[in-house]
Amino acid sequence: MKESALRNTIVGGLLLMGLVATGCQKKDAAAAGAGAGMQGLPVQTVAVTLQPVAQSSEFVATIKSRRSATVEPQVMGMLTQIHVHSGDLVKAGEVLMVIDSRQQQATVDQMRATERQKKALYDFNTVELGRQQKLFEAGVTSHDAFDTEQQAYQNAKADYESAVEARKTQEQLLDYYTIKAPFDGVAGDVPVHVGDFVAPMNSPPSILTTVDENKDLEAYIYIPTERSSEVKMGQEVDLTDNSGNVLEKTKVDFISQEVDPTLQGILVKAPVHSGAEILRTAQLVKARVVWSTKPMAVVPVLAVTRQGGLPFVYVMQQQNGHFTAIQKAVTLGDTVGNQYSISSGLSAGDKVIVSGTQFLVNGMPVIPIGG
Repeated sequence: MKESALRNTIVGGLLLMGLVATGCQKKDAAAAGAGAGMQGLPVQTVAVTLQPVAQSSEFVATIKSRRSATVEPQVMGMLTQIHVHSGDLVKAGEVLMVIDSRQQQATVDQMRATERQKKALYDFNTVELGRQQKLFEAGVTSHDAFDTEQQAYQNAKADYESAVEARKTQEQLLDYYTIKAPFDGVAGDVPVHVGDFVAPMNSPPSILTTVDENKDLEAYIYIPTERSSEVKMGQEVDLTDNSGNVLEKTKVDFISQEVDPTLQGILVKAPVHSGAEILRTAQLVKARVVWSTKPMAVVPVLAVTRQGGLPFVYVMQQQNGHFTAIQKAVTLGDTVGNQYSISSGLSAGDKVIVSGTQFLVNGMPVIPIGG
């Protein structure tokens, strides 16, 4: 019995040792398998380079015409006709509005009648003067009679000429009742209506509309006073739309010496040469004023990721013969084409990952496939 029990004990011990050894081998195999599964993500990289980047500020600019007219009434009266709407293209001499001119027309008619009357008297005295001169030369009439007739002629002539000028003055006033475009351009706001009473002496005067010639345009930009010392003649200005697309590149050609008390800024002007199909008078655009240019790190837009609203990029670094994605916070500057300028966070030569960034986490192994 004792030998049988000893034999069973030895066999059991051997079996237990075998099971322990088998378990250890399985753990090592599992660990080896796990190690083999930690493969890097293939990524593309680009090396950070320094490029000249414009240091600029963005403001709102108003496009205005160098030739602009505010149309105001020269006479008083009631508007009877309005032929123009805001935004209409008008030609020089085109009728825009009409003021009731019946009273003035009556005055002109009266002046014309007076002129005809004076003309008849003037014609009579012209004939009479010729007759008296012949009689005087023939010795039939005295010198006094001839002088009297000559004086009557001069008076009639002066009265007629005065009547002509009075008629012309009233006709000129009559023309003021028809409001015409001063030149080719674009009509602005029309704040009046048919039936409104307008007058030149109102305070403020009645403004009927404006006409702006849609050429020789300028961009009006107001620069805050704290930056006024940085503005220079010839400074570069980029006019852009709301999407950031550049409409025109221009330069500062006027700097006001006075501060606008309402806007607390100084007026800066830049010429605009784009055609009417791109920019029009009274249009609001964005103006990017370039203060200076300096070399900055730039990266593709696709390389920038945001987390919690903060921008960062993944930089590939080599550690112990392996490559790892390291997350780096960056400060973004202006865009340069399809790239971001980086104010801080990167250095020239850094390998920035530009593919698969949505799958990366900080410290994750990667495999470079380009860059």
